[in-house]
Amino acid sequence: MSKGSRSIAAELIKGAIAGAASVWVMDRITWYMYKNEDPKAYLKEKKAQVHGKYVADVAVDKALEATGADLTDRQRWMAGRGVHYFLGMAPGMLYAALRHKVKGLDAGGGSLYGFGLFVVMDELVAPVTGLSSGPMAYPWQAHARGLAGHLAVGMVTDGMLRMLDKALPE
Repeated sequence: MSKGSRSIAAELIKGAIAGAASVWVMDRITWYMYKNEDPKAYLKEKKAQVHGKYVADVAVDKALEATGADLTDRQRWMAGRGVHYFLGMAPGMLYAALRHKVKGLDAGGGSLYGFGLFVVMDELVAPVTGLSSGPMAYPWQAHARGLAGHLAVGMVTDGMLRMLDKALPE
């Protein structure tokens, strides 16, 4: 294996670790926000969601429908958590692989990356793919929570990668 391929492999592994950590932190922030927001906003959001479910769970439903597979409720829940973490780990891996190659990608300690994830994934990709309703269906609190969560994802991913760079120098 060449030094370049080892370097890319190391970046991808670090990105997966950082992405998983960032999802864990994002969940704590967004759960706190959920618990402290207007209950009417929560009900409006639940009504706007596809089948009253979060994006990762809708993705699991679509995959099961496409494949004809069936899962128990527990397996379905676990698959949803897996998709949820994958949605943080995959972009984390891409960010890790590109952060030293694309000038400005790490601007704001990862906050620009987090903002980009929010806009692209929450506001564009999820509605276009049918994993969520359009942005106008949701209360402003859902957008604020999503933005806060994704900013945390960006900053935690970037911070974890910087920490891993120091702990695991090439």
